[in-house]
Amino acid sequence: MKKKELIATIAEKSGISKVAAAKALKATTDAIADALAKGEDVQLVGFGTFRTKKRAERTAKNPRTGEAVKVAAATVAAFKAGKALKDKVNG
Repeated sequence: MKKKELIATIAEKSGISKVAAAKALKATTDAIADALAKGEDVQLVGFGTFRTKKRAERTAKNPRTGEAVKVAAATVAAFKAGKALKDKVNG
């Protein structure tokens, strides 16, 4: 599902316009990104938890040349699905 399709689905299920759905989606994703940037977790009960994780520096391999390349340490966003979401996905 692409962003436009998600916006259309939100608009249809909530009975609001696509413009309002797009604004709501943008506000939601911005709020999650802002919280993660501050190092906070975002827990949506029944859906899952967004959090940041530290990734250590490591050595990787360039697939074209086979040369070893250092990959710098980084903080990355991660998502862990909640039980209700796992149950729905698994039928």
